[in-house]
Amino acid sequence: MLRSRRRLLSAGAASLMVLGVAACGGTTKDSADNSGPAAAQSAAADPNAKLKEGLKIAFLPKQLNNPYTDVEVGGGKVAAGELKGEYKLVGPNDASASSQVSYINTLIQQQQDVIGIAANDPNAVCPSLNQARQAGIKIVAFDSDASKDCRDVFINQASTQGIGESLVKMASELAGGSGEIAILSATPNATNQNAWIEVMKTELAKPENAKLKLVKTAYGNDDDQKSFQEAQGLLQSYPNLKVIVSPTTVGIAAASRYVSSSNYKGKVAITGLGLPNQMREYVKDGTVKKFALWNPADIGYLAAYAGAALASGQITGKEGEKFKAGKLGEYTVGAAGEIVLGPPTEFTAENIDKFNF
Repeated sequence: MLRSRRRLLSAGAASLMVLGVAACGGTTKDSADNSGPAAAQSAAADPNAKLKEGLKIAFLPKQLNNPYTDVEVGGGKVAAGELKGEYKLVGPNDASASSQVSYINTLIQQQQDVIGIAANDPNAVCPSLNQARQAGIKIVAFDSDASKDCRDVFINQASTQGIGESLVKMASELAGGSGEIAILSATPNATNQNAWIEVMKTELAKPENAKLKLVKTAYGNDDDQKSFQEAQGLLQSYPNLKVIVSPTTVGIAAASRYVSSSNYKGKVAITGLGLPNQMREYVKDGTVKKFALWNPADIGYLAAYAGAALASGQITGKEGEKFKAGKLGEYTVGAAGEIVLGPPTEFTAENIDKFNF
């Protein structure tokens, strides 16, 4: 669905995850050619290098059993198949800051070639990721970045600036240009959520948005029931609230479910980032007028191809390097190792039935 475009990543976007993973105590899998962070950073890319087959590509999302995550890593699985590699999916059932660390350590012991990670916390995962890099594993952050000191590249859904601007634009349109709005985010430490929210605050400070007032940012921890309760709490605490903006698929669905069966329906608008299949019923019943997203499957797909390009030596994560990502075409590595999938699409009652994910 949303066709990804060749995009340079924006300056300021962060991070990269490099190098490898080895067995628990002994030699690393790439010790024969002196792999390690320093070696990786100094190595020259060979854009004509052949993509390696049989690569072990592991995905570690924020949490398992999340509808958005399921679609996202599904794209990675498709790409791994095209690359004739071995696909593995592991992860926690909660999105806490340190819940991913033990999985990284296990993947190191299993000597994976590539780890794709959507970081719950940009710093908590870094020590383990750097151990993986020292073992020769390539680290691809996707969806939610890790610190730039512990990954090779970052697959961003769209530019941080573009997403933040889009969220404020939709909120302003739904509020009629004035009134109280609130944000229902995921976790307090989520890299992507916080970056988008900072852009939103900057946009809200502009003269054209002076009549919009952000009254609170609440956190549902990407948990359906907590997000539902947080949405309820926002509406009870702020009786004049006009819009809830939720830049997380779990949050927007939970808030929509609450409003759709409450007295707030038709009075308070819900918008943000959501999955068309999850949001369709709320668009059809009038609870939600508009929301936005990209194709999550393409994020996982692009992450797998970026990992393969890193493991094959086609790229090192340096700005300006190019590689081909299967059906998505050619991409260019931008500043700080960021690779931007493409712009988000806005969904309304007029176009939502054209999308199935």
